[in-house]
Amino acid sequence: MRMLRFLFFIPLLLAFCSCGEYNKVLKSKDVDYKFDFAKRAFDDRRFSQAATVLETIYTPLRGTANGEEALFLLAMANFENKDYLNSSLYFRTYYSRYPRGKFAELARFYSGYGYYLDSPDPQLDQTPTKKAIEELQGFIDYYPDSDRVSIAQNAINEMRDKLTLKELQNAQLYYNLGNFMGNNYNAAIITAQNALKDFPVSKYREDFELLILKSKFQEARLSVDEKKRERYRDVVDEYFSFTNNYPDTKNRREADNIYEIARRHASDN
Repeated sequence: MRMLRFLFFIPLLLAFCSCGEYNKVLKSKDVDYKFDFAKRAFDDRRFSQAATVLETIYTPLRGTANGEEALFLLAMANFENKDYLNSSLYFRTYYSRYPRGKFAELARFYSGYGYYLDSPDPQLDQTPTKKAIEELQGFIDYYPDSDRVSIAQNAINEMRDKLTLKELQNAQLYYNLGNFMGNNYNAAIITAQNALKDFPVSKYREDFELLILKSKFQEARLSVDEKKRERYRDVVDEYFSFTNNYPDTKNRREADNIYEIARRHASDN
């Protein structure tokens, strides 16, 4: 029983000792001592302590034998602490400062991968998503033979799908708004067409093309009489393009109904 109590208190004792030394390190002016503590803290997975200490010494260590490792460990400590924004900034600082450094490949990878992990839901601002694609593509360009290329490429594909989905949601929103405060059907068409240009290979391509067909149909239906026939003919053309691209589409019945109405109006005298 005493042995069990002893074993229980060992982690508490170690934590107390580490906290005591941590406070001592923070007050110390000995850069080498701080660096040694930060490495030990990192190895012990005390990433917050490691990052805090390294933040105070990576600049003084610049140009020394430990400067490169200190900066990389600072970036990794932030990454492991799930502070992906700051980790990416430090990784970028590292590979800019040490483009041929011994951690350059890892820095370029984790810089992009941090932005990838920080990428928000599609309806939110997608700046981290775009940065993830930029950084990971840069990693692939610099290290095409790396064993992490497949991870980076899969992440890029996922991020591109997310950006595409955001554009699809924007186009769908315009469609749902209809003629509220303007011709939102035209805005839906333009948004969808631009997305198809920007993301020509996408799992949402059929959704965009169907939305274009539906938007053109609604635009034709609500047009003034002198523009109806021309716009319905455009709908017919769009229908044939859609069904040629997706002959087995699950949306065939909806597309066929649009075509039948558009065909009648397009041929009216």
